Amino acid sequence: MAKNLVYDVHDKPRFNQLIVFAIQQLLAIMAATIAVPAIVGNGMSASAALFGAGIGTFVYQLFTKFRSPVFLGSSFAFIGSMSAAFAGAVSLSAGYLGLIVGALFAGLVYTVIALVVKFVGVGWINKLMPTAVIGPTVALIGLSLASAAVNDVFSYGPKDGNGAFIMTGNIWVSLICALVTLFVVVLCSTYGSKMTRLIPFIIGVLAGYAVALIFTVIGYAAKVDALKIIDFAPFAALVEGGVGLKTFFAVPGFTFLEALKGVKDFDVNYLLTVFVAYVPVAFVVFAEHIADHKNLSSIIDKDLLEDPGLHRTLLGDGIGSIAGAIFGGCPNTTYGESVGCVAITRNASVTTISATATLAILISFLSPFVAFLDSIPGCVMGGVCITLYGFIAVSGLKMIQKVNLEDNANLFTVSVILISGIGGMAISIGKVTVTAIACALILGIVTNIVLNKFKK
Repeated sequence: MAKNLVYDVHDKPRFNQLIVFAIQQLLAIMAATIAVPAIVGNGMSASAALFGAGIGTFVYQLFTKFRSPVFLGSSFAFIGSMSAAFAGAVSLSAGYLGLIVGALFAGLVYTVIALVVKFVGVGWINKLMPTAVIGPTVALIGLSLASAAVNDVFSYGPKDGNGAFIMTGNIWVSLICALVTLFVVVLCSTYGSKMTRLIPFIIGVLAGYAVALIFTVIGYAAKVDALKIIDFAPFAALVEGGVGLKTFFAVPGFTFLEALKGVKDFDVNYLLTVFVAYVPVAFVVFAEHIADHKNLSSIIDKDLLEDPGLHRTLLGDGIGSIAGAIFGGCPNTTYGESVGCVAITRNASVTTISATATLAILISFLSPFVAFLDSIPGCVMGGVCITLYGFIAVSGLKMIQKVNLEDNANLFTVSVILISGIGGMAISIGKVTVTAIACALILGIVTNIVLNKFKK
């Protein structure tokens, strides 16, 4: 067992603990997983995306022989691709079919790369992306999410001309709820008992939700809208038209059910549109896949690119994305939030990840639980995300510590990646958007190759 872990990869927590750990992982990945279908719109189902994430995670675990403790959730990198699939379709049903076909194209890209890695090995990966490249890239993954966490803390409040949040109305209340959540998580992780340190996010979310509930009750009693932090609309939707079966149980709107209706509207031109929208992005996400697994490897003290092997993690990610899209429409990817949860709680048990996947599948059918998760205020999740995203950034910085920055080749490689990434060097080429992280990584690889080419 790695000395910094409470539960190693193959350890199995007791059943009662396992359920609690699974809920915590679910809370960590929930907001991002259901955000993707909400952003893309077109009637996509958040509960179906959650179901697809659970299925995709199980597929990933099967391919990686249950040796990689990370959850797969809806990929933000493919949002532009998914929107393009809907925009180019002649009908909504054809658009849903385009989501599945697009994920199939992306999965095939991963499969081809996996076959190359299988026969050539990963040596070229380590030369192409040494620690001087991977370290700052991992840090960027966390830093790039910083603004999202802060926006959640202030619940997207108004800003002044300098970009500072205007502290009026419910902004103060949001800040208080976020700070309560943040400090409960921090204190539990640092000074709590063994069990408390394993579930700081659950305790933090419940504490933040309780404070938000108090403010909300006072707001309704005093008729002060600024205090109404919790939106009870998800619960109200359950009883619209009276209490019935759907109040407690509802089948998610699976993508394939709607996609089957669009087969007649699918033609070669649309197929090419989907191909162009998805394939280039798959190559970009490949680089982020490596960064995530390098980061996770450093946390569990085992090189996942060697065991179970990069070819297996790629196949698991690619085929998992296809499976996830069939049910939820969203290609999946390894989640930084999940990696951060492993790092903070020091629980790397794959059994916990499998339990989380099972729970994600089950609750996608349970209307009250989905409603509760939907009702968690953004400010509460913002308090949690500050710690999650911060740990991802710090993991990358720890990698940089091992790099000899007295060597200018390493110094400039790290500098170029950090500045271009933090500066937001994202570009759009046609319908393909190359994220700031991907651009920074590509620029870092080129810089590292050029500088080391002239080394004596």
